[in-house]
Amino acid sequence: MEQKSVRDIFLENEKQTLSEFACLSSKSRGREHPYTPCEIRTEFQRDRDRILHCQSFRRLMNKTQVFLAPTGDHYRTRMTHTLEVTQIARIIARALRLNEDLTEAAALGHDIGHTPFGHAGEYAMQKCYDKDFTHYKQSLRVVECLENNGQGLNLTWEVRDGIVNHTGKNMASTLEGVIVKYADRIAYINHDIDDACRAEILSQSDIPKHIRYVLGETHSERINTMVNSIIKESTGKQQIAMQSHVQSATDSLREFLFEHVYRNPIAKGEEIKAQEMLIRLFGYYVSNPDKLPRFYRERCESEGVERCACDFISGMTDRYAIEACEDLYIPKVWRGPKTL
Repeated sequence: MEQKSVRDIFLENEKQTLSEFACLSSKSRGREHPYTPCEIRTEFQRDRDRILHCQSFRRLMNKTQVFLAPTGDHYRTRMTHTLEVTQIARIIARALRLNEDLTEAAALGHDIGHTPFGHAGEYAMQKCYDKDFTHYKQSLRVVECLENNGQGLNLTWEVRDGIVNHTGKNMASTLEGVIVKYADRIAYINHDIDDACRAEILSQSDIPKHIRYVLGETHSERINTMVNSIIKESTGKQQIAMQSHVQSATDSLREFLFEHVYRNPIAKGEEIKAQEMLIRLFGYYVSNPDKLPRFYRERCESEGVERCACDFISGMTDRYAIEACEDLYIPKVWRGPKTL
């Protein structure tokens, strides 16, 4: 009798243990470029690993979440945000007996194409490149066209669908992808409050009482309330939803954050400078395509100079963008020869 591979055991476990509404690895719509299956991992597990080990993922550690290039050790970055989203999404998927591997892969990749300086960078690209530019479309472009020296990561259709539909009006085609959309909002609402309190922009007591009454008084209580609400409302159903009273309180909390944090001049006072810096960098590289790195320079003829300049700048970390601008526009101090 032929011994089953580890991958076959995983696939059989999915069929036996997951919900009838789960997206099974064996039912994936596949990849644009088929290749020999792994003997150990399922297709979604393989996607997770491809994202985790790529260069764009590693750069998330030096990209802004809310506070631009923070010097404090405990402020969230785009990387820590991604990890928090992934953990929240996984526990929801596990509780609903959905495909945890698909959920994890989409969550890890959901912000992989995010610009430097958070949404300030996104607005900058909308101003100088394309009004329809969004970080989620750029994330899809990264995994399809830019990573792996232009070959892309060749991810499954379901993971790519979860990445590009994690925010905005569109919904992912799988329940696992929809979970990522909810987990993203749960994560950033709560960790942005935590960071704002750390920055002394607000305190927990500033949150309106009617919101705290429904969601809880602390960071962990609010996350637990939101996650439990989704599990209760979605169990046994072919949908992902939050209980109406919790959804209402969550929406109110998000509106509160926009008013007191996301538009706060203390937290966002440097965003105009960041946008102007990226717009200036964009103009420079469009006018001087020979100064682009070789990878982007070689794509200019087929993709266009503006598209390649946008791709290069979008992939920058906060620190890299600042240093690039300093190198181009800040004069170096003259230091004469050393003498005794």
